[in-house]
Amino acid sequence: MRTLIQNAFIVNEGKVMKGTVLVDGDRIMEVSFDSDLSAACRRNDEIPVELIDATGCFVLPGVIDDHVHFREPGLTAKADIGSESAAAAAGGVTSYFDMPNCVPQTTSPEALDEKFALARRKSHVNYSFFFGATNDNAELFGRLDTSRIPGIKLFMGSSTGNMLVDKEQSLNTIFKTVAEMGVPVMAHCEDTAIINANMARAKACCGDDPDVSMHSKIRSAEACIESTRLAVSLAQRHNARLHVAHLSTAEEVELIRQANAGVTNLTDKRITAEAVSGHLLFTASDHAALGARIKINPAIKTAADRDALRRAVADGTVDIIATDHAPHLLSEKQGGCCRAASGMPMVQFSLVAMLGLVDEGVLTLERLVQLMCHNPAVLFGIRDRGFIRRGYKADLVIVRPSSPWTVDAACIKSKCGWSPVEGKTFSWRVERTICNGHTVFADGKVDMEYVGEELEFR
Repeated sequence: MRTLIQNAFIVNEGKVMKGTVLVDGDRIMEVSFDSDLSAACRRNDEIPVELIDATGCFVLPGVIDDHVHFREPGLTAKADIGSESAAAAAGGVTSYFDMPNCVPQTTSPEALDEKFALARRKSHVNYSFFFGATNDNAELFGRLDTSRIPGIKLFMGSSTGNMLVDKEQSLNTIFKTVAEMGVPVMAHCEDTAIINANMARAKACCGDDPDVSMHSKIRSAEACIESTRLAVSLAQRHNARLHVAHLSTAEEVELIRQANAGVTNLTDKRITAEAVSGHLLFTASDHAALGARIKINPAIKTAADRDALRRAVADGTVDIIATDHAPHLLSEKQGGCCRAASGMPMVQFSLVAMLGLVDEGVLTLERLVQLMCHNPAVLFGIRDRGFIRRGYKADLVIVRPSSPWTVDAACIKSKCGWSPVEGKTFSWRVERTICNGHTVFADGKVDMEYVGEELEFR
């Protein structure tokens, strides 16, 4: 099967140009900006051709979300690989990396193999999984096939499904080992001692379940800064590649900027960073209207922090925009800082939300594609994805601007059934998502029979 996408504005490698993309099977056969590719389609009349007129639309590489929690195995009442990969497809995401804090935790080669087996049956887009570090499992890293995983996930903060790594010797061993492996360590950075002290003070004055408006004071900027400073120090000590997840403060941005002083190319960076859509969209004051729906870890901080993150994704200090997609049932989101679960489902709506930032002038469209498509592929060494290039896998998303629509419960694909952006009107619309040359989402529907592919690294 061949697919010809015509009359589109192609956004790729720093350029926006009107052109045509020809897909043959699961690969991009040709990209042209100055010639008609219809003749190439007809070279073998026995091969059927699907023509897609993308007039008025933009074609981007499929989004690669390097940070999701799809909750399988063990937590499937709220989400699973099938439901959340369908939500990903509807949001223009063609590849994802899932986190290890499920049940059982992905902290053994056997548990990792189980997740791959589940995804081979259930994932509607492409997939891979981080292997989780603990205080005592670094000796298992040598058994991992690094061509199958993006890296090692390290939780340097609490509220992570009992995966906190807090022993100095363990941290040094983990960073030393990943440096020898040649893979990045992705770190969740929050200082547990600071958080616990803040929580104790909050409970003393406000009761056993302080109001969610206090979340950003309990899981404070100080807790994030101190932990990120430690992670950077460990990475520099061992010459390890560190990827700091979900920056949430202006001070962390400055730490990352200083760590990369004089380094301009992504491939030369030893320390990289991610911002997630929640921290780029909301501020702590939004808890007044949205309550625990936007309660996440690290907490959403001040408007000044959000604005610093926005500047950092625009100027190259932050390298990737992801979602930290973390669905919970609404019944689990009731209560305050102690009782309400932390996490929000965003994988279906992150691309259109970030395209809204393009309309606001926060980002250029070219920079957005770099952050959500190109850079994840480069940073983690994903083979043949993340770009619109001849011979690459045909992972593409077609988006239409100036096509307003409003999020309601009926359109939500995530099993949890809600979103923090319900009621919001977006100007951009995902019209079609193509994964490995196959249309997995179009006309508001996901092809629930399609199964994606395991990603290959390095």
